[in-house]
Amino acid sequence: MDKICSNQPYLLLMQTTKAIQECIKANVAKHELSVTEFSVLEVLFHKGTQTIHEVGSSILVASGSMTYVVDKLVQKGFLERNNCPGDRRAIHISLSGQGRLLMDALIPEHQVLIDSMFASFNHDEVNSLIDVLRKTKKKVQELSNE
Repeated sequence: MDKICSNQPYLLLMQTTKAIQECIKANVAKHELSVTEFSVLEVLFHKGTQTIHEVGSSILVASGSMTYVVDKLVQKGFLERNNCPGDRRAIHISLSGQGRLLMDALIPEHQVLIDSMFASFNHDEVNSLIDVLRKTKKKVQELSNE
């Protein structure tokens, strides 16, 4: 059987991911945020109060790094820390009033940016891209579990 795939899909996916990250990085930098800080705020904006571990799992950041990012966001006035009532070891984090105001302004701007990245795709192309990425993710997860 002939080999049907080179490393071109991998390289293109990595280059595309980097280009998207750089674009988002430039956009959130206008608000004096890093991509990781924005990601933390975005999770809390959409999901509400979470533990540091839950947020870290959502954005794929190690807990040690998460503590540093959360500390910075608390210092900037965008997050609040609260003890978890059911578990004294866990800390809940949530958007502060200032953080909510920031994200109320930033999320629509971010959505326009993301939509513009995929504006040249028609509906079928978007669905095809989603299918291919899901299949790729599933296969990579299978390989990771071997």
